Amino acid sequence: MPSPAPPAELFRALAEALHRLRASWYVFGAQAVLVWGRPRLTADIDVTVKLDPEDPERLVKTLEEAGFTLRVSATADFVTRTRVLPFVHASSQWPLDVVLAGPGLEERFLRDAVDVDVGEDVRVPMIRAEDLLVTKILAGRPKDLDDVRGVLLERLDRLDLGSIQKTLALLEDALGVSDLIPVFDAELARARRARA
Repeated sequence: MPSPAPPAELFRALAEALHRLRASWYVFGAQAVLVWGRPRLTADIDVTVKLDPEDPERLVKTLEEAGFTLRVSATADFVTRTRVLPFVHASSQWPLDVVLAGPGLEERFLRDAVDVDVGEDVRVPMIRAEDLLVTKILAGRPKDLDDVRGVLLERLDRLDLGSIQKTLALLEDALGVSDLIPVFDAELARARRARA
């Protein structure tokens, strides 16, 4: 099993490749939880990438030249359906899932990402803590809610709670659901009790 933190070598190769493409991108998922919350084991790295113009074939070619290998046959149909390109970094053997950014919320997450030092003088754009919480509430799986708890416990006094609730309200309206804010409010109350 990979170590808890991926090597800076992977992030350096990824950052250099995406810079060559002039792509906007950010790290999210478990790696962002490691930065904003509490350490946990993870088996992969997740990034969102925006190419202008969108050209998955060029992205694949550039990442392959940088030492990444596709884990599946990424046909045009596969990319259109999933919007995900699953790679593995050859030298570290870390899986890397590249999500192709869509319009709307992901564009805002790209704009608001913050540079974070991941070691060995390597800095990468990371989804901000508030936006990470939104993605985790939206996913709603037990491990995602555990991640929400970890981030809230670590950063409660430094979070823009209004921003989180506003984004969740927009998502509820767009998706026609009404359960995102109540889930977040329950986790927030739980974190406040734990810290009292």
